[in-house]
Amino acid sequence: MNLKRNSSYLVLISLMLLVNSGIAQQAKPPILDAETRLEFYHQHEAMKEVAVLPDKKWEHVGPEVMSGRVTDIAVPLDQPFTFFVATASGGVWKTENEATTWQPLFDDAPSGSVGAIAIDQNQTNIIWVGLGESNIFRSSMSGTGVYRSVDHGKTWEHKGLADSHHIGRIVIHPNDPNTVYVAASGHEWTPNEERGVYKTIDGGQTWEQVLYINDVIGAVDLAMDPTNPNQLYASMWNRTRLKWSDPVPGPDDGIFRTTDGGMTWTKCDDGLPPAETTGRMGVAIAHSNPDVVYVLLDNHQSAREAQEGERDSYGRSRSAVIKGAEVYRSDNRGDTWTKVSRNDELMTRLFSTYGWVFGQIRVDPNDEDTIYVMGVPLLKSTDGGKTFKNLAYRGLHADHHAMWINPENSNHVINGNDGGINISYDGGNTWKDIVNLPVVQFYNLELDQAQPFNVYGSIQDNGSYMGPSDYRPGRSPYHAWSRIPGGEASIIVVDPNDQNLLYSEGFYGSLMRSTMNPRKTDRIAPQSQPGDPPLRGQWLAPFMLSPHNSQIVYHGMNKLFRSMDRGDSWNEISPDLTYNDSERRGNIPFATLTSISESPRQFGLLYVGSDDGKVQMTRNSGTDWKEIMSGIPQHKWVSRIVASRYDLPTVFLTQNGKRDNDFQVYVYKSVDFGESWLDISGNLPGGPVNVITEDPHYPNLLYVGTDLGVYVSTNGGESWAILGSDLPNVFVHDLKIHERDQVAVIATHGRGIFKIDLKPLYSTFQPASGEDNESDDD
Repeated sequence: MNLKRNSSYLVLISLMLLVNSGIAQQAKPPILDAETRLEFYHQHEAMKEVAVLPDKKWEHVGPEVMSGRVTDIAVPLDQPFTFFVATASGGVWKTENEATTWQPLFDDAPSGSVGAIAIDQNQTNIIWVGLGESNIFRSSMSGTGVYRSVDHGKTWEHKGLADSHHIGRIVIHPNDPNTVYVAASGHEWTPNEERGVYKTIDGGQTWEQVLYINDVIGAVDLAMDPTNPNQLYASMWNRTRLKWSDPVPGPDDGIFRTTDGGMTWTKCDDGLPPAETTGRMGVAIAHSNPDVVYVLLDNHQSAREAQEGERDSYGRSRSAVIKGAEVYRSDNRGDTWTKVSRNDELMTRLFSTYGWVFGQIRVDPNDEDTIYVMGVPLLKSTDGGKTFKNLAYRGLHADHHAMWINPENSNHVINGNDGGINISYDGGNTWKDIVNLPVVQFYNLELDQAQPFNVYGSIQDNGSYMGPSDYRPGRSPYHAWSRIPGGEASIIVVDPNDQNLLYSEGFYGSLMRSTMNPRKTDRIAPQSQPGDPPLRGQWLAPFMLSPHNSQIVYHGMNKLFRSMDRGDSWNEISPDLTYNDSERRGNIPFATLTSISESPRQFGLLYVGSDDGKVQMTRNSGTDWKEIMSGIPQHKWVSRIVASRYDLPTVFLTQNGKRDNDFQVYVYKSVDFGESWLDISGNLPGGPVNVITEDPHYPNLLYVGTDLGVYVSTNGGESWAILGSDLPNVFVHDLKIHERDQVAVIATHGRGIFKIDLKPLYSTFQPASGEDNESDDD
């Protein structure tokens, strides 16, 4: 991507001087505006020209055994083997040989999250992209508006709507390339006004908000009548979520229709369930008969009472089972609707409890009665939605989000899902699985001591995997990456003294211990005491092995637990370590621990941080706990806390403002056990910050991973520089240094695993003195 870049070094230098001048040691204010976020991006691009190790390239090491979430697909009809793919957090990709090879088009975009892509079929050199996926996942990332390319994706120009954050659909007028409609979903976590349907008639130079309801309802889908481009249907959705609650239905949203190009809109709800009980909705028009319009919706009305002990897909107790996915059809362009789908187990389970993730429906362009609905799994109907067939097939992932049907051959279908791309040539009966699209979404990583060392990590909706660090994409056998015990939401730890012993978990803290050969897994999660409330665990609940004895395991829920025997038994070594605000309780666990660290220099010196922003420490293995919050923001998600391996009183802290739509940079260091904190964010260009790591060889070397990439400080955090070259702008969720091999490895949420050799960097340092990890006397 070649965007117009603000590469002014004066801006960069002034920012460095400002932040390092020590003028602000109070808690930093949030950064919420799109303009500052875009300025951060330009600063990041400028820093690439003065990187540390500019001649060392980050190497991609896979995996290729699966791909990642695809959000949209666009195909130029004049190029039979070419198509474009938008991904949830891996950018935009193009293939010219029907997925044999791929070319990234958005490597240096302000955000790798893409919600929509559209091609002008009259001038297929014109491509529009909307950044920020409209699905609401725990790991959904925001974008910075819409972009246009007029040269097949070689270069891009920002066309506004930067504060919309998430784009659901882009529709181009079939006869006027300058007239474009955008379904802007708006902020995911907070109210804002830049949401709804926008229209431009001058190619994106100016925009008019043609449909707006309020600051929490956004547009998530948009469909244009193929015979009348002035007639469009928009799906408006109460989209905002909370840290402690998945989205729930609200009033005033629904399906809206315009017949005058967006000047006026009419709500089309005759026959649909009440908006107060309706979640996300998708809309599609039958091109063979535009009188026919379909809606796929998530109906939260109760279908039945839950059976005793019945739990949902995430193991949570159910009080009632909702109706879930339903299909409605109109034969009069939305004037009235009739429910056509059955209320059966297949439709109930299509969305299960998370219909806010799905909501996509497609109509065969040559047959008004053939439709596809996407959820878990992919369903097809050939009788207008009365009955459905499950299109499950070997290699076809279960979670579906995008589809293109060839208007010239309805049997040719391209599907996008959480595992990447699948292609069918027989209307969905069989599928070709495309695994070479490198957009895998890792949450974290672990490294072992094998020769060569292996990389482990958990992957969004694809479970946990391991693979060799010398893996070479396109050359190594892709099955060198293999499945290991653990779910998609799992910290993974290999016992450093027994490489055959692995700890992992499922979501919400369901800890397990496994031997790898022979393969055996035991569930070892601690349980609440009789009479106590159930434990609360984060989606990725933190746990760790003690650096002093690998048989000692710490596990963080809302309380901290310790096992002295590898998880066979547990002791509760803390009270509730969160704020546990009764006003912040919803339908997902919240007020939970998110990071744990034990000092490598002293057993029992422990630090913890939580999702509701509480930071505490103990110097005596949990007998006494102390809050250490002076000078840092309150109620801000703690992404990482790290006790120094070099200096007993030193500890590092990062906070992440994503769930407040906050792009401030929160990186701190304390040299007095957290009594006070020093802001060491320096010249880092924007957050959120996901991880901080201390180098295992040199005490002044620090690394951070953010939503733009990897930065290194050679002076203990006084200033920062980009590390290496050829790393796309990507969400870096975890970062570790392999001490023996002197290699940095990162887990990206959208582009898989990368590594870089640190030996050239180390050659510029003098050996550190006192570089041991022995415990200090208290």
